[in-house]
Amino acid sequence: MACPYRDINGEGSSQEGVNNVIKGSVVYGEYLQLNKLLDAQELASGKAGKPVHDEHLFIITHQAYELWFKQIILEVDSVREMFSSILDEKHTLSIISRLNRIVLILKLLVDQFQILETMTPLDFMEFRGHLSPASGFQSLQFRLLENKLGIKQENRVRYNQQHYMEVFHDNPSVQALEESVNSPSLLEQVEGWLSRTPGLETDAFNFWGKFQQAAESWLDDDFSKPAQMEPDPDIKRMKIDEYKKHQESFESIFNESLYENAIKRGERRLSHKAFQGAMMISLYRDEPRFHQPSQLISLLMDIDSLFTKWRYNHVMMVQRMLGSKAGTGGSSGYQYLRSTVSDRYKIFLDLFNISTYLIPRHYIPSLCPRMKRRLSLKESSSNNNIVTDMGKLKKTSISEEENLHEEVEFQI
Repeated sequence: MACPYRDINGEGSSQEGVNNVIKGSVVYGEYLQLNKLLDAQELASGKAGKPVHDEHLFIITHQAYELWFKQIILEVDSVREMFSSILDEKHTLSIISRLNRIVLILKLLVDQFQILETMTPLDFMEFRGHLSPASGFQSLQFRLLENKLGIKQENRVRYNQQHYMEVFHDNPSVQALEESVNSPSLLEQVEGWLSRTPGLETDAFNFWGKFQQAAESWLDDDFSKPAQMEPDPDIKRMKIDEYKKHQESFESIFNESLYENAIKRGERRLSHKAFQGAMMISLYRDEPRFHQPSQLISLLMDIDSLFTKWRYNHVMMVQRMLGSKAGTGGSSGYQYLRSTVSDRYKIFLDLFNISTYLIPRHYIPSLCPRMKRRLSLKESSSNNNIVTDMGKLKKTSISEEENLHEEVEFQI
């Protein structure tokens, strides 16, 4: 019997192979079009004299960003396509997979700044003068991505007191930007999806009504009653103030008029109904049918967080390299970029704020038997729902009695 470790040092037949390249077939370099890709680094400093070594790193890094932006846009568009109509819930797995891919790409992009920062500010100064008026603000793909995800146009910080679209002059770019603004964003599609969360209907489980009662009971038990029983007047006043702050906070979501005013002020993104759906999923995430929706919500927040980290790292790098110098495109540089690291650029802001309104588990309203069945995997798989359009649903294997209360199911 031959020794199984015979070829451990590369000796013997394990190093033998067959060249399977057939004449005329596509090979690695051709498939990836490396002749175009690797020749696309044209150093501006080389045109004026001796090429500056670190400009090559600068170009490669930004080209890598743009390639990854292209991939993220591809993933976002595919997710938006799946959200464009109500589909079977099995598609949530594909959506989660693609959102997770976006998260991993963004983590890579956040870390990529470390490579660019191996270049010193003095190194950058050697070729920076050759870049003007080119600027990262002119990245078409980054603007398309922001729009497709759902950044509100009214929340954008103006660039040199002008609309961001004004830096794009060619018709294809302008048309692409206008289309990205006018087509449903991922935020809008998620909003529609959340508003169909089962259990929100008032003539059935009525989650929102039950949640309001539960929240009021918790505030009364944990804040109001202890405050009233407090003998020390100073501590009592402090506890009453704390109770009123919590009460006002919850009133901002239970009072629909207050909620709508917050939307108008730009403090909220989701509709009142969609916010209710997000709250219900967060509170009942342990129910089988809410496992994937809760993962989806978490991934959307991850994407928002990573975009904020990307902006922050960008700001810090610009300050490190340029200080308070103006940007090559004519912007205020660091000052402008710093203004974009704020909640006004958060897309799924409301999902982050859900934790403000969480209540202790033992106060969460119990699901009725019928609602419990609806949120179980067994019930979900037995319905065999076939969606015909946004407002109609053909059902089989559901009793006539349940049909009276069944709404368009919680489907992507």
